[in-house]
Amino acid sequence: MLIENILVKDKRFSLPGGAGSDAVNDATQYAYAVCEFHTENPDIKGVGLAFTLGAGNDLVCKAIEYLSVPLKGKDIEEIMADFGPVYRSVLDSPSYRWLGPHKGVVHLALAAIVNACFDLWAKKREVPLWKLLLDLSPEELVNTLDFSYIEDVLTRQEALAILKEQAESRHLRESVLAQGYKAYDTSVGWFNYTDEEIKENVTRAVKNGFTALKLKVGSAEPERDIRRAKLIREIAGEQATIMLDANQKWTLEQAVEISKSLEVIRPYWIEEPTHPDDVEAHRIIAEAISPVKVATGEHIPNKVIFKNFMQAGAMYFCQVDCVRVGGISEFITISLMARKFNLPVVPHVGDMGQIHQHLVLFNHIAMGHENLFLEHIPHLSKYFKFPALIKNGYYVTPQASGSSSDLL
Repeated sequence: MLIENILVKDKRFSLPGGAGSDAVNDATQYAYAVCEFHTENPDIKGVGLAFTLGAGNDLVCKAIEYLSVPLKGKDIEEIMADFGPVYRSVLDSPSYRWLGPHKGVVHLALAAIVNACFDLWAKKREVPLWKLLLDLSPEELVNTLDFSYIEDVLTRQEALAILKEQAESRHLRESVLAQGYKAYDTSVGWFNYTDEEIKENVTRAVKNGFTALKLKVGSAEPERDIRRAKLIREIAGEQATIMLDANQKWTLEQAVEISKSLEVIRPYWIEEPTHPDDVEAHRIIAEAISPVKVATGEHIPNKVIFKNFMQAGAMYFCQVDCVRVGGISEFITISLMARKFNLPVVPHVGDMGQIHQHLVLFNHIAMGHENLFLEHIPHLSKYFKFPALIKNGYYVTPQASGSSSDLL
């Protein structure tokens, strides 16, 4: 199946009434830079997404046009049979590498291209992405990965060993396919929601089966965050799991002080407590606020920085996002690295959970990652051809071929 034509689309969606807002982002527009691989079959196209917040989405689209040129005319099976070197060749296109390397606009473009490759591969084989990945042998899967710059902590041989070791017990974890993967609700506590809206949202979420909820914090007055966090705890109950997300708002000192004041509601984690590039600050915060855990990864751009966070003990929950790093291939690489470090992977979902609902199933079954939960953000579901389905607080295992990335 040849990639005969490549189309790039700039898709933007405005969100109403404070949805999507956080401590550093008042904009309420979600956007995708979309890479489409068209084939001789008009009914089959590979769709890849990279997530932005609107302004600048056109820059990512332009970068997709540049970086995807070498794939035109290639057969998808040949590309994916040894995708690691293909990935590296696109990743390290010399003039575009200068614009990163491996971060920013060009890396977001890479994400869309790589995700389109995996989507087309799954559609060509007529299986959902999770099944495509689970059906690959350890060697075939590792052939899709690039271990450059992380060999000091994870080699190809070590990745193979993890997958082969976990293969012996994977049948014990396949029940998740029938049960579905647990979801947590991010949409209850957007930053610009009023207290009354939060009350209504939490009540509705609990009624709909959610037992894990997230609140955006980082207010100018920390008392506001504490009040709202207590509000959620009161309504959701003592058994509920509550996460707090500062979206990089705090300095190191603020992060330590305010996080300690928020311990009163027993948060499951504090997410992005400070600047996402500051590994040492995250390490200090993680030590200072223990036993509360630090979660981060939404804005970590590549596997090398994830490696540094893991080496430093600067994160506990790894929130890698396949529409932020270099696509599904780098997501899997980082997940394997996290498995070696015994860190849970709980992705951020710039894709609204569409692709990640497949990837968490694969992570759990094939790698033995803990079956925790996956973020759920419902605001764009009406724009997808096969929207992620939530039933009683669980993702329903997707059955359509591909990665669930097709937009209407």
